[in-house]
Amino acid sequence: MTDPIPDATPEERDAADAVYADLLARVGESAPQPRLDATRRAVELLGDPHRAAPVIHLTGTNGKTSTSRMIESILRAQGLRTGLLTSPHLVRFTERIRIDGEPIADEAVARIWDEITPVVAIVDDELTGRGEEALTYFEALTVLAFAAFADAPVDVVVLEVGMGGEWDSTNVADGQVAVITPIAIDHEQRLGRTVAEIARTKAGIIKPGAEVVTAFQEPDALRVLSEVAERNEASLAVEGGAFAILDSRVAVGGQLVSVRGLAGEYRDLALPLHGRHQAENAAVAIAAVEAFLGRSVRLADDVLEAGLGAATSPGRLQLVSTDPAILVDAAHNPHGATALVAALGEAFDFDELVIVLGILGDKDAAGIVRALEPTGAHFIVTTSESDRAVPADRLAVLVADVVGAERVDVAERLDDALDEARDWAGRGEKRGVVVTGSITLVGDVLAIAEDRGWSDR
Repeated sequence: MTDPIPDATPEERDAADAVYADLLARVGESAPQPRLDATRRAVELLGDPHRAAPVIHLTGTNGKTSTSRMIESILRAQGLRTGLLTSPHLVRFTERIRIDGEPIADEAVARIWDEITPVVAIVDDELTGRGEEALTYFEALTVLAFAAFADAPVDVVVLEVGMGGEWDSTNVADGQVAVITPIAIDHEQRLGRTVAEIARTKAGIIKPGAEVVTAFQEPDALRVLSEVAERNEASLAVEGGAFAILDSRVAVGGQLVSVRGLAGEYRDLALPLHGRHQAENAAVAIAAVEAFLGRSVRLADDVLEAGLGAATSPGRLQLVSTDPAILVDAAHNPHGATALVAALGEAFDFDELVIVLGILGDKDAAGIVRALEPTGAHFIVTTSESDRAVPADRLAVLVADVVGAERVDVAERLDDALDEARDWAGRGEKRGVVVTGSITLVGDVLAIAEDRGWSDR
């Protein structure tokens, strides 16, 4: 259901799980510290592993993980050994750190954590001695990832920010290429309440002299990105101008896309992902790789065919069961939910839908539901395992206010929600189930699907 995890002995798996327990004991990702000095101090003491390989750095609101994974897959098809950091994870935290396309081995993550723990302890002590928080979950994870990439070693690192950009711990690295996926309203309490404010925070990953590749943006966001790029004497390539989608057509298992890149055109590339937004992510990924290798270098057709053909994006419009059809999608803001609805209309032929919905408390739940409402779906409202999840009964009231009480059921337990949805879908033709609203909910469903042996596509 998710990516294959390297085989491990029970002892190695236990050791890796102990690393995760150590990370979880720290301040969590929902409360990041707006600072770089803590992470910078840790990597400095470790000998600057964040400088061991060139970096392609990604930020944005939606599409970061899918685009990161496409970039990594293309680079690997080009013959480069890759490191990839994405967040959050769906099932196991080792999914986040990937070496040459595979989740980091349990043995490696435990060994490297053991090696860097003395340095982490030094930095923790320095921080707490100044009255500050010790390294947070994500700061420590970032340090671990840099150490893992240096240990591998890799030829190039594809680095997805955790939140924002300017003060995100990944920003201790200097990206040779800065990639900006679509910017929309999300994490307002941390990043700003307007698209321009959020764009300014995310533009913090643009370093002097960098190549900047951005998806199509709202005018306010593009204005900010252009200003920051100019100030840093960084070149700026914008979707729709420097590169563009020429065509995207639904095909078996995904779509065929044609792209005008920075260095040439690429026709009828098979992309095993659904939705126009994934075609646009592919265009950004191609431009980012071109920018990394040299703008005048056209990528070989067989490299792109292999790279995009092997691209995966677990939890993003992923079919986890075929009888009945169950799709999971990690849309957790209105922009993502809008893309989901468009993709359902483009790629699938359902007559009726039921949406199993669970949303976290810091998200725009009403905006997400309004974006999903035009599907005409019935909603089964539930709760993920996250302690940040909105209780099902409270969320159901909000959903009913948007779509009407007659279109809403409540199932406190996700297992029960899935059983109800599967039973309904199995009693009719061309019925589908979509699970969405939060990444944690999707992760829970993937674990359940794996446990129950549902058929993947």
